[in-house]
Amino acid sequence: MEVPALPAAAALPEESQPTPAKPVQITVLAAHELKTIKSNVSATLVRVEYNGVILGDSSKTDVLPDGTASYDFVTSFECNPNGPNSLADIAQKPVLFTVIEVLQKDKKQKEKTVPLGQAVVDLLPLLQGQCSFQVSAPLYAVLPSPLESLHPEAKGGLEVTVCTEEPLLSAAQLSNGNLLSVTLEAAYSVPEAFTPAGPSQNYMACLQVPAAEEGFPLLFKNGVLKLAGGKEPLPRPKKWSLANIMAPGALNMPNNFVVGGPYEDEDGELNKREDRELRIQAESSKRIVWDMERRYYLDPAAVVTLQKCIAECQYWPVEVCRMAVASATKRKTSKADKGDEDKQIFFHGVAYVNVAPLLCPGVKRIRGAFRVFTYQDNEVVEKTKCQHSVFRDLRMQLGLTEEGSWASGISTPLSKAFPSKTHKEEKITRRVSSVPKIQLSDASLENENATNPSPDGQQYAEAGTFLVMEIKLDKALVPKRLQEELTTRVKQMIPPRPPLPPRTEGAKKPMEDYHNHITSIAVAILSECQKLFGKQLPEGGVIDPQTLEEQKRQLNFELNNSGKYFAFKEQLKYVVVKIVREKYQKTTAFETQKELQEFLSELYVYLMDQMHVALNQLLFEETAFPVPVFRMTAEQLWLFAREAEVNKDYELASTYHQQRLSQDQQNIQHWLDYGAFHLLLEETTKAQECFRQALALDLHHIQSLLLSGVVAVMLQHYEEAEIFFESACCLEPSSIVAWTISGLFYELQNNHTQAEMAFREAKKLLQAQLTKERSISQAAEGEGEKKQTSATPVRSQSPGPDESLPGQVPDGSAEQVPEAVEPALTFVAPKEEEGTPKAPSPVSGHGQPPCTVFMKTVEFLMKFNAIQFVHMALAHELLSLQGGPSCEYHLALARACLLKEDFSKCQESLCEAVRIDPMNPNVWAQKGHLCYLQRDFGEAKKCYERTVGFVEDAEDMHFVYLRLGSIYLEEEEFGQAKQTYLLACENSASCLTWLGVGIACYRLEEMVEAEDALSEANTLNNTNAEVWGYLALICLHGGRQREAEQCYKYTLKLGLRNDALLREIQATQQRLGFGNPAF
Repeated sequence: MEVPALPAAAALPEESQPTPAKPVQITVLAAHELKTIKSNVSATLVRVEYNGVILGDSSKTDVLPDGTASYDFVTSFECNPNGPNSLADIAQKPVLFTVIEVLQKDKKQKEKTVPLGQAVVDLLPLLQGQCSFQVSAPLYAVLPSPLESLHPEAKGGLEVTVCTEEPLLSAAQLSNGNLLSVTLEAAYSVPEAFTPAGPSQNYMACLQVPAAEEGFPLLFKNGVLKLAGGKEPLPRPKKWSLANIMAPGALNMPNNFVVGGPYEDEDGELNKREDRELRIQAESSKRIVWDMERRYYLDPAAVVTLQKCIAECQYWPVEVCRMAVASATKRKTSKADKGDEDKQIFFHGVAYVNVAPLLCPGVKRIRGAFRVFTYQDNEVVEKTKCQHSVFRDLRMQLGLTEEGSWASGISTPLSKAFPSKTHKEEKITRRVSSVPKIQLSDASLENENATNPSPDGQQYAEAGTFLVMEIKLDKALVPKRLQEELTTRVKQMIPPRPPLPPRTEGAKKPMEDYHNHITSIAVAILSECQKLFGKQLPEGGVIDPQTLEEQKRQLNFELNNSGKYFAFKEQLKYVVVKIVREKYQKTTAFETQKELQEFLSELYVYLMDQMHVALNQLLFEETAFPVPVFRMTAEQLWLFAREAEVNKDYELASTYHQQRLSQDQQNIQHWLDYGAFHLLLEETTKAQECFRQALALDLHHIQSLLLSGVVAVMLQHYEEAEIFFESACCLEPSSIVAWTISGLFYELQNNHTQAEMAFREAKKLLQAQLTKERSISQAAEGEGEKKQTSATPVRSQSPGPDESLPGQVPDGSAEQVPEAVEPALTFVAPKEEEGTPKAPSPVSGHGQPPCTVFMKTVEFLMKFNAIQFVHMALAHELLSLQGGPSCEYHLALARACLLKEDFSKCQESLCEAVRIDPMNPNVWAQKGHLCYLQRDFGEAKKCYERTVGFVEDAEDMHFVYLRLGSIYLEEEEFGQAKQTYLLACENSASCLTWLGVGIACYRLEEMVEAEDALSEANTLNNTNAEVWGYLALICLHGGRQREAEQCYKYTLKLGLRNDALLREIQATQQRLGFGNPAF
């Protein structure tokens, strides 16, 4: 027996005083549903294997009628970080359980055993800090099972417990270590020479991972060659790298799947739109499938080494090859002559995987397709700095591994239970010292390969072979930092403003003012008495009552005659009103006269008492602090108005528009925006007044002319409308929008001749514009870097206009008309396109949409809410498109329907838009708005999160952030809400964005940041009752009574509609005993 060999093997690394080995105990409790695998099974035992070593067999156990067998079998192995069963083995090798059926023996025969099923248990939780875990592992039937052909998915279950006395990883290893997982999915577009006919072949791939002081090769063997036809299903389970598996189902890793994903989201090659067709065809052609995951534990030193290696060289070589599988007869008869034929590497190729994204903050995973090239030493060294081929280094070991790869271990006698000493020592020796050996033995081969690559390897490039693989880390190598604006405190994001003066409002402040006024009035009356009657008292110091009454009448006469009495009364009236509001919280009329009289009596008594108090006090009047005046910009007011419109607070929106006009009544755009607001409310007459006012400022303003004509049509003033449209076309004959709207008007009048002429003119202008843009683009390409072209001309490089016939509207053109062509209608913000000529359009977000005269007109009309003309233009767009409606058509129709709250039609349009262009962020944003208005907040959240996840922003990201933040607040995801609202503040701050930040910070108990954010919200809009409400809560929690009362007063005065918030404020007041002046 070789049992004593274990201590000798373990003693090998003890010379360097390694970390003590830690036992891992495995307990097999019971098996369930065994009869689903084989109905007549009567007795079984379970065998436990790990890392090629049989840990032991349980005793024979009878199977109960319900298919249950209780084993209660305990075994163990030692985890030695520096030797066999290392942490790397724990990471990538599971425990294998084989349930063996014990057949009934005859009197003259020995017991026979037949494997029944196999199960695997992943030990990864031990590397995640757990000391024990219990799992119910699926028990898969082995291939010889009688029912396997009938029920290939039939499986039972195995209850297993794994535990250790202490964690395998120290605290430092757990926090600073990492886990690397590499999944090789498949190779596509493989060479035609790969055929299932002929000798058996082993398709392999290998990736050398730099780990600590040595490279660790991850080997993927036994790829399955599949012929053309069908595609690999998604999701599909990943597989273990195990050789002695007789139950194919046990190769599937539990809860670990290949899920795929959009090609555009991948990190490798062949992820462009033009590669999509190639990828789709390759996935259904001949391919080699592995679906295998290899894992490796990286200790803290290895993590540093890995990070350093990636920084030095961003490409990792993934080698692929084909090796012949030696037959069993050959191994028996001529093992010594296995020879170079079995060890020779055929079809040696390499793929260069760019792992540089793993050094990006927060990146833990890269997945994509990588082209396979012929393996050439000089090219590999140049790109990867890797001096040796892994397959050549491991050629001898691959041959040895092949011989023993099919040993099942099921019928192995006990004497072979520990055969792995040589194997493991060989493994250690291979990892430490294989490189020098290969350098000596393969030097000539490498030199030959450096100059003359193998012809079979060149077939990869000819076939266009590519690998699809994934590299994943448990933790990012570089921790993700939050954006600077998000990591700094909220106060640092707020623009500097002069501090507001400290105010002592609340119930006490009006009383102090009352005392001050009483004192000042008393001093004034005393001065008047001194003027009338002198300062000296009569002898004796006592004035008789008759004289006193006479002086009183004379004083009243003088005060009334001079008007001072009424001045004093008016002076007191204001502070009495403040007392009524602050102290008694009376702001509405009394319902009955009796109630009024009772209140006046109570107030009179209170005021008289306070008057006597004031006359006995000496008060000093504090110097008033100047109040800084904040002036909103026109852009801010427009944003606030848009917010109010989206939230259907039209009264507030009107206020902002009016404030904007009050700042600058000579600004034409202010009047046009106010008119668009009235069109939204279908107040056509008021919209007409606004557009007329804009036109009065500039009679040659094209937009004012067109909008005045549109409103005239709505009011059925057709003669006036015709004048406006004709004037616009005469003043700006190069305006595509003007001609198109004129054509729509003439068609409405059944004047088809003029309508056709107007449309033809518009299309001719568009064609000329596109031709001009192409010529500018070609000239810019010819001159190289001499000229910096704008985004619009370069975008015209798309192939539609080149094949367009004269007079025909082409597909694919610029989104916006250049200023030289149509200066009056360049209302689309060009900032997103400047300097990024090849960036996708902000309208499409994914590709270039078809551009026609009608879509240009729709873009203009939608901005000003001219829905009637929008539908007319969209109808023409639908008729003019030969390939069916575009994504932009459906998106515009959905927006128009959403404004009219036609949700069903909007839903239909958005579904079509998603089908046509699922990568368009604007489509998902509009779908989110639709779901939000329908109060389907779960679906809205998914749409908004998908919109935010796109690299390119949607057009209305401000409202996406606002509504997504509100959903997060509703679902109590306050951290996410804070981050979302801060993104909104970064792009376009408003009262609502800062209010969202303040609410999220308050719920997170970040009171300082909450107060800063709410103060900023209050600065932008001091009429928002919810802002005052949360400020009241913050003051209550801070013990600031006066400020809490003041905030509560404005919360009520401004009419807080949030009943839940009001109840929370009142409950807090009751609990703390202050904050409500009525207490």
